[in-house]
Amino acid sequence: MVQQDKAVPETDFPVNQGQYRGNWIRLRTLILLRWFAITGQLSALIVAAQVYGLQLEYAPCLFVVGLSVIANLIASFIFPESKRLNEVENLAMVLFDLLQLGALLYLTGGLHNPFSILIVGPATVSALALSSRITLFVGSTAIVLVTLLAEFHLPLRTAEGQVLEVAEVFLFGNWLAIVIAVLFLGIYSRWIVNEMHSMSDALQATQMALAREQRLSDLGGVVAAAAHELGTPLATIKLTSSELIEDLGDHPELDPDLVEDARLIRDQADRCRDILRSMGRAGKDDLHLHQAPLSAVLEEAAEPHGQRGVALHFQHGDGSSAPPSILRRPELIHGLRNLVQNAVDFAKSEVRVESRWDDERISIRIMDDGRGFSPADLGRIGDPFMHRRWSFSEGSERPGYEGMGLGLFIAKTLLERSGAELIFANGNDIEGAEGWSGHPGVTGAIVEVTWPRSTIDARQGRNALQPGQNLPFT
Repeated sequence: MVQQDKAVPETDFPVNQGQYRGNWIRLRTLILLRWFAITGQLSALIVAAQVYGLQLEYAPCLFVVGLSVIANLIASFIFPESKRLNEVENLAMVLFDLLQLGALLYLTGGLHNPFSILIVGPATVSALALSSRITLFVGSTAIVLVTLLAEFHLPLRTAEGQVLEVAEVFLFGNWLAIVIAVLFLGIYSRWIVNEMHSMSDALQATQMALAREQRLSDLGGVVAAAAHELGTPLATIKLTSSELIEDLGDHPELDPDLVEDARLIRDQADRCRDILRSMGRAGKDDLHLHQAPLSAVLEEAAEPHGQRGVALHFQHGDGSSAPPSILRRPELIHGLRNLVQNAVDFAKSEVRVESRWDDERISIRIMDDGRGFSPADLGRIGDPFMHRRWSFSEGSERPGYEGMGLGLFIAKTLLERSGAELIFANGNDIEGAEGWSGHPGVTGAIVEVTWPRSTIDARQGRNALQPGQNLPFT
């Protein structure tokens, strides 16, 4: 029950999610691993015969190993090296290896064979690479196979004909150890790989979000440059059309349609000017437009959510000094925008955005009057793909709301990348701190973002922008 961000639509972030990566495994990789297994099995049989003189059914054992050799050769010659297997094909490969190993263990003592622990391998590979359903099937098959091998197997015999077997208690211990290993390693591997996939997916979405924000910023610069370049010819067209209107007005004997045409040219020139002015906000490579007052950056970040039925209130400092100029970075704007979106999504009627600064730090608080974060999950906020959230009846002001935790993760990642530290809290948990004014009406979630001033200040510190040289017009 965590207040979460808006679900990211698939069209915005077409992330290749981890559950589909079972289709990414190359056939060549599994063939190579099987050659290693075949080499190990043949080596064990040779050592058993030549060094220890064990009496085994070598012909059936070599036949079972030969099945793996034949399967590898067929797969190598029929399919291209670049072939990637789907999950059904991967299941067939893993299941074949598991049954082949079980047959070999049946011929060589079952669980009395110390190599029986290797049956854990296919189950672990399934947990790492395939879906949960297939992993459960492979793990269950391995446990059934181990249980059968404990009772049904050909004995291991020395050169003198003595049967090699462990005591019943150790046999049960081996069975229990393998079962526990299958379960534990399967669950552990599945847990770890899910964490890795979730983080990889979320980081991929973060890079996409940042790239999109950068493209929009670049597009704004191109449009503004076009507006600047077209300004002079549009002004000339407007001036010329105005003069034509005056000249045609002094000669009423001329066709009146000419006057209307001249007025139309002037109006369309004005329209072109207004369109370009509204589209271009960033200008060319102007260093002055790479920075902006803190208040302007916050209002720019919150602008897309200003007309969603929730009042946005801004308070910048205590009025004793003007807001500092900060770097206008795409990742900073996009991160703040995601935090404002999350607050608006769960606010009842208002969201407050406050900023404070001193010589050392710049801080921002985003507060809403919703139900806030679940105290039990405050430590997990910002993790990707958190599936616990407020339902409509529990706190979200929008029915059918579905959150994934991805937007908050993107915001947290981008802002921390800019040097910020984020704190998530509720209600009055951090109200009344030095330099901040309390707002009793804001009882929901609070997100505080703090930077060392030197990391984002555009006028001083290590990232301060140096004024460029003015270039003459050509």
